[in-house]
Amino acid sequence: MKIVFYNHTGKVSGAERMLLSVLAQLQGGPVDRVLLCPDVGPLAAMAAETGVRVITVNDLEARFTWRLDRLLRYGQSFSQVMSDLRRRIVALNPDLIHANSIRAGLVATVATAGLGTKVVWHLHDLLPRHPLSGPIRMVAALSKRTLMIAVSDAVRINFCGRWSRVLKDRVTVILNAIEAKHFSPPAVERDTSRTNLSLRKEDFAIGIVGQLTPRKGQLELLLAFPQLLQSVPQAVLLIVGGAIFNRDSEYEQLLRDTAQKLGISDHVRMLGNRADIREIVPALDLLVINSRREPFGLVACEAMAGGTPVLATARDGLTEIISNQKNGWLVPFGDQKELIDAITFLQQHPDVRRKLAASARDDVARRFSMERYMNELHSFYQKVISDSLTGDLRASVSGKDHKASFAQ
Repeated sequence: MKIVFYNHTGKVSGAERMLLSVLAQLQGGPVDRVLLCPDVGPLAAMAAETGVRVITVNDLEARFTWRLDRLLRYGQSFSQVMSDLRRRIVALNPDLIHANSIRAGLVATVATAGLGTKVVWHLHDLLPRHPLSGPIRMVAALSKRTLMIAVSDAVRINFCGRWSRVLKDRVTVILNAIEAKHFSPPAVERDTSRTNLSLRKEDFAIGIVGQLTPRKGQLELLLAFPQLLQSVPQAVLLIVGGAIFNRDSEYEQLLRDTAQKLGISDHVRMLGNRADIREIVPALDLLVINSRREPFGLVACEAMAGGTPVLATARDGLTEIISNQKNGWLVPFGDQKELIDAITFLQQHPDVRRKLAASARDDVARRFSMERYMNELHSFYQKVISDSLTGDLRASVSGKDHKASFAQ
């Protein structure tokens, strides 16, 4: 089985981390893996470490925007990338293409028109309300070669939209997963991590981890922090992550300026992109996920596996990971009072945090294991290829019958 994995960007966020995990898990197995991705960013080098064959392709410049000049530039980028991708696919002749985002799926489907190659769109993101979202759904619905994997039921529902009657049976939900053992360090390592982060024993360390972008809600958490300090003066906020896409560098500067204007800089540490997330998260007393939109929430699983209690907004895929007050805590997005009250309550009740963490660790091991994920993914691949072969056979038989009847 030859599978070409295509990622439209060479930068690494949550979707790429899952892709790297899949490529590593497939190493040494029956799948012949090839990755097509741009060389702008660390993905190509990181993937090569898994032993996968990496072929670099043009970088796709495409974002949802309302500006006509940018849309025209993005259209030109689409055209160039599709031409490059089609040439690569023809040469590789894979059994199927695993496109690791909606944008990658759109490019791969259009680029391979007429080739008959199956294209799997891995839906890691939520489509916004935008005039282009409808045509994207239409391409997926009208292409009989296209199937989808959604990382959560929330993503499935969002993607299907008004095309649900056509798409619902073509979208399979496979919840993301982690290697739980990598996020369960001994207590002595936790203490060392806190020391390395200059955290005192009395500090109540709150972390928000992820790329710096408005939908992640770092700004809203910052704005709530002065009020939180009135009830929890020993609170320290660690903002872990960096700007990756679009104009997120401006958002990062806004966060720094806001902390200074609010006079809380001594309680806020912006750590930037870190390679030691596995050490940082278990060192926290509480992980806060304050997202406005969240397709899944991989960091929630990582924290839960490491014994760190999680407080998150009750949005999208997060509600499929966290059961309120059972394995974590949920609050509405944008409700500053509920957010502060929840953090304060959890700080004041370490016994509740311990119970949540224990339940969460068991839940992650049961529901979000990499073994479960790979079994579901293998079954999905086998079904796609089996259905494709069956379809080819039927077409061949139908063609022979047609010729015979025509000859008669």
